[in-house]
Amino acid sequence: MSATLQHTPLADVHVAAGARMVDFGGWSMPLAYGSQIEEHHAVRREAGMFDVSHMLNIDVAGPQATDFLRHLLANDVARLTVPGKALYSCMLNPEGGVIDDLIVYFFAPDRWRVVVNAGTADKDVAWMRQVADTHPYGVTITPRRDLAMLAVQGPEARARVWAARPAWQAATENLGAFSGAQVAADTLVARTGYTGEDGFELVVPGADVATLWNDLVAQGVRPCGLGARDTLRLEAGMALYGQDMDESIMPAQAGLSWTVSLKDPEREFIGRDAVELNADPCVFLGLQLQERGVMRAHMAVRTAHGDGEITSGTMSPTLGVSIAMARLPVGAQPGELADVDIRGKWVPARISALPFVRHGKPVQHS
Repeated sequence: MSATLQHTPLADVHVAAGARMVDFGGWSMPLAYGSQIEEHHAVRREAGMFDVSHMLNIDVAGPQATDFLRHLLANDVARLTVPGKALYSCMLNPEGGVIDDLIVYFFAPDRWRVVVNAGTADKDVAWMRQVADTHPYGVTITPRRDLAMLAVQGPEARARVWAARPAWQAATENLGAFSGAQVAADTLVARTGYTGEDGFELVVPGADVATLWNDLVAQGVRPCGLGARDTLRLEAGMALYGQDMDESIMPAQAGLSWTVSLKDPEREFIGRDAVELNADPCVFLGLQLQERGVMRAHMAVRTAHGDGEITSGTMSPTLGVSIAMARLPVGAQPGELADVDIRGKWVPARISALPFVRHGKPVQHS
């Protein structure tokens, strides 16, 4: 592997397992260990796991940590009052564009954790420190590159984690969605994920992750790569930073208005003025191709209401047809027909609400 790429603590484990390694945001990461489709189905039907140690855990601490995060993030962390609870949010620039999408965990009013994407991690830390210093807030911002992270997903995922780590079950079996428990020093078990399936995301010391990975393999959890992760998240209607949104895209343009909290008129979060001034310029919906072919990002879409563009597209292993997410003109509605330009040919597609799949089954939208 190239010395210019960063490596997770599991890099040698992936290579030994025969993974095809690729450059993902400057990290050497497994694309697949064999059949990407079989990895996809393992998550939908049983249990699969992903090395997501390239993502960065950032600890935010200090007496003004809550005020800092209420200003930094578009969603309102004041909603979090139970230790271990988490929420999903966008971090915006003053123009309302998405710097990153992330998860933030509440441990105490003066102790939080933010989990950010790998490709934006350095930029995110720099932005957080700039905001903290400018106001200033009495917080410390600590990147935790000493930690590793696994996502164990699927209907059997939790049971197999408990089989591998029985001591964790008591503290985690009653966790609700978007909740976590600290089961040991620097060890967090959270009921979160990026696949549309149940499961856990596990944060452990980097020195411990290879043993945990091997113990999970022994319990029948299938290693999965980025290829399956992408088809799973797209079926689940979950946005990918850098593809479905970036600093030029507002949350509403990526179907993420629900992550922006405007309830407190006194909360002046970064980007609020821009978000409130700009009415939704488009709608973010799904597409299902009606003929053979595969939709991909940046393909043009035409509808009865005007033109749009695909942001993510793939062949859905669960549905057996090509699916996509797209920015479409206001007025476009689920159930209507559209056309997609696939290599110079306009191919019919049906507009769909999101998600396409949840908990292993196609979603039937009313």
